[in-house]
Amino acid sequence: MLKLVVIRSRDIERLAQFYSVLGLGFTKHRHGKGPEHLSAVVGETTFEIYRARGSDDSTISTRLGFSVKSLPEVIRQLSHMNVEVLAEPAETEYGIRAVVKDFEGHKVELYGGRGDR
Repeated sequence: MLKLVVIRSRDIERLAQFYSVLGLGFTKHRHGKGPEHLSAVVGETTFEIYRARGSDDSTISTRLGFSVKSLPEVIRQLSHMNVEVLAEPAETEYGIRAVVKDFEGHKVELYGGRGDR
């Protein structure tokens, strides 16, 4: 069971706006004397966004995937935020899938139901 995913960003609040459209709700956290970051719980997995400490602290090669309630609505909202759509919604063996790029450069796969186009 996956318990933790951590990505890094130069602007954690802006990146949290992106992931909020996907249904994640963030709160601010700090573990002891560690850095403040944003945290959301997805099922049994904690998804955290930490501030990047420099160009060598990038996580953009990490590819993420989320199921969303309404893929057309999520794509519409993200388009209003000027999010780059890398692959428009299309049928795959796993369902309807689109690929977008978040504000930090992570490629994010979005999956909707069979009727989502």
